[in-house]
Amino acid sequence: MTDDPRTEVLRRAASAKRDAATGRAEAGLRKLIKTNAQISFRAVANAGGVSTDFLYRHAELRARIEHLRSRQSVKPAPASDTGAGVGANTNVVAALTAKLRQACSETADLKAQLAVAHGQLLDLRRQLHGAVIDR
Repeated sequence: MTDDPRTEVLRRAASAKRDAATGRAEAGLRKLIKTNAQISFRAVANAGGVSTDFLYRHAELRARIEHLRSRQSVKPAPASDTGAGVGANTNVVAALTAKLRQACSETADLKAQLAVAHGQLLDLRRQLHGAVIDR
């Protein structure tokens, strides 16, 4: 069975696309290594402009990423920093919640004022309509 010429063109295009994606992934990995950034599949995918699925399916890249990731030293965060971060986050959440409540209150007040204005406008239209009919 002979291959259709279009099939061969598609195979070459797919191969070129795969090679280009591999090159982008390798360039992203080199960039992460050069900047001493944390290496993970997601970081490599973002840096190289490829999908994480592509990285997981590409055995050679997958092995390289896993190797480099395992070589990185994992530094646990000090307990005092973690507590301060949680406290700071709580303060931020409380401040934002207070702002949200204030904004909701202002919105409710403005809606009430708008309803009153609509009522007044309706009354004025009725008066105007009655004056025009009386003429």
